[in-house]
Amino acid sequence: MRLLVLGGTVFLGRHIAEQALERGQEVTLFTRGRTRPGLFPQAEHLTGDRDGGLDALLGRSWDAVVDCSGYVPRVVRDSAQLLADAVEHYTFISSVSVYPDYSSPGIDEDAPVATMDDESVEEVDEHTYGPMKALCEHAVADALPGRSLMIRPGLIVGPNDPTDRFTYWPVRLSEGGRVLAPGDPAAPAQWIDVRDVAAFVLDLAEQRLTGVLNAVGPARPATLGDLLDACLGAVAPDGTELRWVDDSVLLGEGVSPWVDLPMWLGGDPAMAGFEQISGARALAAGMRLRPVEQTIADTLAWHRADDGAVKRAGFRLSRDREAALLAAAIPG
Repeated sequence: MRLLVLGGTVFLGRHIAEQALERGQEVTLFTRGRTRPGLFPQAEHLTGDRDGGLDALLGRSWDAVVDCSGYVPRVVRDSAQLLADAVEHYTFISSVSVYPDYSSPGIDEDAPVATMDDESVEEVDEHTYGPMKALCEHAVADALPGRSLMIRPGLIVGPNDPTDRFTYWPVRLSEGGRVLAPGDPAAPAQWIDVRDVAAFVLDLAEQRLTGVLNAVGPARPATLGDLLDACLGAVAPDGTELRWVDDSVLLGEGVSPWVDLPMWLGGDPAMAGFEQISGARALAAGMRLRPVEQTIADTLAWHRADDGAVKRAGFRLSRDREAALLAAAIPG
């Protein structure tokens, strides 16, 4: 397969490019040439800009394209329209953030998506990200009717993650001691290894599958307690102890869900379904998910070897702050 990747040097795009090359595919990466330009010398590199700098794509053709870097509908529309006659199949990496209502579990691909009163807005923030991704999906579907696939991942984790949304927990548990575990251990939790998303995307591009699929994991319902217990078993030294602290206590101390600590929603009922999105259709389509223990170990190994090469947006609660919270919540 001759594959064009829009992006291809950061996180999911990087793993898609790497796996495609391992499969023997002819890979072209279209990037701005700013992030790790020497990565994948065996691939063809085209330099340009999604926003007004698409000339390098003109007059070319590929079997399929995977769009890993689309956030602004106008920009995605330009790429999709230009590539409509140049590719057979277009995969757009969207997000489960397109769903506006997380109050109930079991959200599937038929659920309504978010909308915007002013569709000309192009500033991406926590309020516009989901609606803009939904508009990007519409732009791709309009440009390539019957030839597009929308992948809506949940929390993507694993090696090369430019955030600490998951990495925090393997790293913290590997340090041992008393570890603050937030809220209710029975709170639902979802995650998916970036390498599993990449493999799934490539499988479906090869098959030219169309439609919409939620790429979420694990395959069976899991909890935050399950995840932290897996970290405890996989990477924690002897004597490491999880100390669970109630949502109300942490919130009362000013600890912010998803700001100070990742994968903790603070018991917000409006988010009850956020970690219980249905991945049934993706599993039926052949999505394969590795054991979380492998993801934990590999993420920690990458973190230790990375040594700051990937600039990450951390969620890390300082160790002093963690110790103070534990002392206040659980004296002794």
